[in-house]
Parts: sequence; structure tokens; C-alpha cells
Amino acid sequence: MSKVCAPFLKNGLLSGAAASESLRKRLRAKLDILIADMLTTTGRSNLLIVLASALVLPFAVIGCTRTPAQPVPPSSSIAEEQRQVVEAARQQLDLIPPPSKTRYMAVRSLGSWENPYVTVQGGMVTLHVLMADANTSQLGQGGMLRPTGARRRNLDVRVSDLPTALNAIPNSAWPYGRVVAVEEAHEIPVSARAEVRRNVESVIKTLGDLGIVVYEWNDSGRGL
Repeated sequence: MSKVCAPFLKNGLLSGAAASESLRKRLRAKLDILIADMLTTTGRSNLLIVLASALVLPFAVIGCTRTPAQPVPPSSSIAEEQRQVVEAARQQLDLIPPPSKTRYMAVRSLGSWENPYVTVQGGMVTLHVLMADANTSQLGQGGMLRPTGARRRNLDVRVSDLPTALNAIPNSAWPYGRVVAVEEAHEIPVSARAEVRRNVESVIKTLGDLGIVVYEWNDSGRGL
């Protein structure tokens, strides 16, 4: 004999789902009546009783129904999906010209770096993007009225989301070509250094899969 929850049983005939819908309709009808006189003491009391019943209803439904567990996608499907994301991003990034080594090797500080660069942390990476100046005139460029920092955008992302984030950067923000500088976050606790280094290796592999040249920046301020 199947189990039927007592709160939804009406004369022993209604199932849980049918009684639940019937109860909702009755509550709605009562609310329509009680809202009209809710300013009276009696009306407020009745309204509280009905609202309390409505709050109890979801818990009763949960107790009487079982939601089937959602299947967990196999790891192979997740890996294939990630591979497709990387491949799609690579096709778009291939439209950016190859890097000009003479240009980016001459940069001596990340403050002067104009291409995207990545700061690797323990749980995520920060993607730094310098948007192209819409004003092509050299007059006042980098000064108080046209500060370079105003065009800088910083975005915290997971390593797995890095291909999508890089693919969203406009081509005009890659003046050196298809190259990204990579640095470790500063003042990393000793306990977190191993994790950060693993993330650096993951970032370098991801960039390589995207066909992007990696310019790894060290603490001395020079690329490796």
C-alpha cells in the first residue's frame, strides 16, 4: 500500500499532488478574502494563520516527495567540453598576428607592458588588460588628462575560464601580437607557494594550447 501524507489526504481520496494543488487554491481564496480586512485585529490574526500554513506547505511537500538525484557528468565529458572551448578560443586568437619579439623584449616593467598579462594567485588568476586609446593623437597621451591607468582593466578568473576571457579581449589590445606576460602574485606565504607554482604551470600550459607565446616575468622585473 502506497504511503500518502496526512496533510494532503481529503476523505481518503486525493493523492499528494492533487491535494497539494487543492490546498494552494484554498489558501489563495482565503488570502483574497483576508487581505480586504487585514487592518482589523481579527483579520490580521487570520492572515497570520494562513501565511503560517503556506510556509509549512513547502516543507510538507518536501517530506512527501523524492527528487531523483541528478546524474553527474563523467570526467571525460567535462574534459571534452573544455577541449572544445580551448579550440574555439584558439581559432579566434589565431586572427591576432604573431608576437613582435623586438617590441616586447624591450619592455622593462609591467607598468609599461601594453599587452594582456596575468598575475597568478593561489585560487585564481588576475587578467590585466590595457584597452587601446580611442584618441589616436599623441598630444597629452599618458598625462593627467589622458592617464594610461584609466584604460587598465583587471579581471579575476579561474584558470579554466582563462581561454574564454582572453578570447573576449579586442584585437586592438594586443599591440605586441599574440604574447602574454605571466607573473606570480607578490608576497606569497610560504605555505601557498607550491599551489601558486602549480597554477603558474597550468596557466603556461593553457596559453600554449591557445597558441599564445608566454613571457614569464620574474621578481627582478625581467622576462625569462
